[in-house]
Amino acid sequence: MATNKFAKAVIEVETRPFEVTFVLTHNFSLMAFASAIEPLRAANRLAGKDLYSWQLIGPTAPAVYASNGMAAGIDFTSSEAGNAKFVVVCGGPDEYNFNDPKTFAWLRRIAVNGATIGAISTGSFILADAGLLDGYQCTIHWESIAAFRETYSSLNVVDDLFVIDRDRFTCSGGTASMDLMLQLITEQHGKELATSIAAQFIHERVRHEDDKQVMDPRHRLGVVHPRLRETVLRMEQNIETPISCTELARHAGLSARQLERLFRKYFDTPPARFYLNLRLEQARNLLRQTAMPILDVAIACGFESASHFSKCYKERYETPPSMDR
Repeated sequence: MATNKFAKAVIEVETRPFEVTFVLTHNFSLMAFASAIEPLRAANRLAGKDLYSWQLIGPTAPAVYASNGMAAGIDFTSSEAGNAKFVVVCGGPDEYNFNDPKTFAWLRRIAVNGATIGAISTGSFILADAGLLDGYQCTIHWESIAAFRETYSSLNVVDDLFVIDRDRFTCSGGTASMDLMLQLITEQHGKELATSIAAQFIHERVRHEDDKQVMDPRHRLGVVHPRLRETVLRMEQNIETPISCTELARHAGLSARQLERLFRKYFDTPPARFYLNLRLEQARNLLRQTAMPILDVAIACGFESASHFSKCYKERYETPPSMDR
């Protein structure tokens, strides 16, 4: 794993505990938050001293609620918070609708003061809205990547597990938050401690930042046939401009009939239907996570007209796109 990715000011550990400030929004992802804070607790336990401390900031007092309904008590609201050195914004499923001027103002203020600021899960929406990702490479949870790219077309968005770019960092969330924090701990206290923490959580491999978020179809879909895996990946990479089944078969070195048999064997559906469902799933994410007009969503997902898109969408989800939004 590469080292010295975080800003120099973060790597230089002081004698007092290194303080991490977590910003929790309403409906934040508890998994992403726990995966980020627990390595810090474990670092203190294994080192036998307080290497890290933390504080929680939220938009309202006395608590904010995770997406699963659990409450987290906060130390300060964003209007009460002072300066901070290392900040992690924890997002949830609704961050594209987040609109708290006090939180935006506080983040911009500490950015001017030299803070290292990052986001996990969909917290990247908040940093982008605050103008804090301009000129930086960034990432977000795979389910929101398409919507994020459509909303912030000027940003350099990648599908890596996490990204550290100078004094900004972004992370896909989930258990990837642990890999991000283990990177920080590695840089500040060495690989041995980070590896011991990973072992505590039965985290068998500390993943690199450029590892991809989405699992290979072999594991994700139970696909063992190499040509079928290749075809599924090609479909996922060509949503806006779909490839014909004849072309897909040619790329895989198969006949159209062979490809049809493979899809029916592994997925119990023909390749055209499988491909259509992939495009409709992406459309659903765009509808729910952006303000894009329905026609634009249709075009972005490979449909030639809004009427055809609406017909396919209603057949798939039993509701028209306008109602699902």
